Amino acid sequence: MGAISPMEKKLKVSRSTPIPLYALMSVQTDLVAALGPVVVQQSFPEQNVSITPVDRDSPMPLWAQIEADLRRRVEAGEFSEAFPTDLELTETYDVSRHTVREAIRHLNKTGLLKRERGRGTVVNRAEFEQSLGTLYSLFQSVESNGVEQTSELIRCEVVTDSVAASHLELEENAELVVLERVRLAGGAPLALDRAWLPVTFGEPLLRVDWSHTALYQELAQLGAPVPNQGWERLTPIVPAPADRERLGLRTRDAAFSLERLGLCDDVPVEWRTTIIRGDRYRFVTDWSAGGKGSLRPSAI
Repeated sequence: MGAISPMEKKLKVSRSTPIPLYALMSVQTDLVAALGPVVVQQSFPEQNVSITPVDRDSPMPLWAQIEADLRRRVEAGEFSEAFPTDLELTETYDVSRHTVREAIRHLNKTGLLKRERGRGTVVNRAEFEQSLGTLYSLFQSVESNGVEQTSELIRCEVVTDSVAASHLELEENAELVVLERVRLAGGAPLALDRAWLPVTFGEPLLRVDWSHTALYQELAQLGAPVPNQGWERLTPIVPAPADRERLGLRTRDAAFSLERLGLCDDVPVEWRTTIIRGDRYRFVTDWSAGGKGSLRPSAI
């Protein structure tokens, strides 16, 4: 190794020591030339290049603008390592901490974010988890997590559907009540749900307000048959464009397709198909070494 120049001694570095960028910028160009090849190591914090600044002239509250922008950034895949602190967000959006906390509070309420001990606020990648092999209600699954489940009604009417009628063991031209809804969790789309029931007991459902209720709950209140057994089939899919738009999914986002036949004392009473966002819902199952399973033919 050659002799260390006085200028290098002044900087207290060796030829092999990485030199911070600010140090290189503070010396003259001839020093860089005198040192020869220099390894420059400089790390920069992750830049949020996709930030949408708040519009202070907009009628939308500042916290709502920040909530919308953070939701967009989360859905775009940001914050995979960590979610910014309140202080970082106040500096990023140039707003008060109260405004930031209000935006975060709403994102926590919708289930997009959650607070974990020792980690602070994190992105909730899979917000709801459901055990398979049990009779469950999507409404109850969501609300048991402290998140409000509401619905946007697409249609509730009397129709004929040969596929649904076949599953319900009815004539193919039998009249059915179809209930089609977008199921929301915390105000954000979670599932697209379609259920068919025999008109003989389903007709009163035409007059129900579906904004915040469950199908099985309404059936019970009417004294109609409520499923107490059945089967369901779960398939990963890429939804059709129309369904994808209703669920707020991107072109290649995957989802679960759920088919369910509900029976009451061995009599079919409900045929249901549901498309559930794969980024907001997951299924788990229990098993044991002594348990037995069997293959069943797939529907064609």
